[in-house]
Amino acid sequence: MHTHQTNTGCNPQGCRMGETPGANSAAITPLQQMLASGTGALLTSVFVTPLDVVKIRLQAQQTPFHKGKCFLYCNGLMDHVYVCQNMTTCSAWYKTPTHFNGTVDAFVKISRYEGLRSLWSGLPPTLVMAVPATVIYFTCYDQLRDFLRYGMGYQGNHVPLVAGALARLGAVTVISPLELIRTKMQSRKLTYGELRVCICSAVTHDGWLSLWRGWGPTVLRDVPFSALYWFNYELVKAKLCERYELLQAPFAISFSAGAISGAIAAMMTLPFDVVKTRRQIQLGEMDTLGGEMKPSSTLHIMKGIWTETGYRGLFAGFLPRVVKVAPACAVMISTYEFGKAFFHKRNEEREQLQHDIFRTNKLVHILMF
Repeated sequence: MHTHQTNTGCNPQGCRMGETPGANSAAITPLQQMLASGTGALLTSVFVTPLDVVKIRLQAQQTPFHKGKCFLYCNGLMDHVYVCQNMTTCSAWYKTPTHFNGTVDAFVKISRYEGLRSLWSGLPPTLVMAVPATVIYFTCYDQLRDFLRYGMGYQGNHVPLVAGALARLGAVTVISPLELIRTKMQSRKLTYGELRVCICSAVTHDGWLSLWRGWGPTVLRDVPFSALYWFNYELVKAKLCERYELLQAPFAISFSAGAISGAIAAMMTLPFDVVKTRRQIQLGEMDTLGGEMKPSSTLHIMKGIWTETGYRGLFAGFLPRVVKVAPACAVMISTYEFGKAFFHKRNEEREQLQHDIFRTNKLVHILMF
């Protein structure tokens, strides 16, 4: 990351993989950080996507999708709005006639009758934004954390919390207009030329801020989630290292700390997730109708949920969210930490080789003269 960071360094307070004060020249570079986070993003998507494909297929079986209907699709990293265009496109992967009797039965039948590739249906288009967003997010987090600790001298458990919140805020702000554009292209089948005209028209009528429509609910969920996640992750990882008297956090500890912190953050931000889900679907269906509806505000949606179903409505989908988020966080962070450790070791070996060559050349020079 870093001019200051290594990936397996520890301090007296506990093992914090990825942290060593700035004197270590073998620290990994931002490009290596990006490669590590990009690899983690791909593996997380491959792991989590089948779970969401099965969920959507079961959902479509209970409540068939009609033209213009929107639903959320998650690849483990980001939520995306899919718009059902017509019977032809709907039958592509999320509206096939196969009948399922449950989750396990759905896995078996999809694999047997449609092929294993069907479990990863809809994944490639979402990776176009999910991987860059994850790269921006994780790289920014480590850079900000190290800047706060080693550049500004701040210490304490609040550093990951602040760095996590700011990194997520930046990633959401960068990706939000791209997600809006992707939804418009899918919902209206626009060409790139038509899309440019559509965006220019929206900017002319509503200003540049119209490109960040839906930014508020996303920030309301993702920023607190990120702050809580990184705060708990660094804390749990340090405690586990201390308990088992480890100087370096192995893969198992990173995986466990990621799962625990992901589950805690998912539980504590669930009401914001419910609101964001409704808002995303509403915006997607509004695009399908050509913007004829006026989107509800975040507060209005929250009041509506409270009026309809009480406080329980704000915690709907508790178990499915935790079951999906916890393993996704575990796979992502453990792969990311493993990648950083790999690059750090590689940099150390290269540095040692250069040092040995320098010493050998110096010795040869002394012997010759």
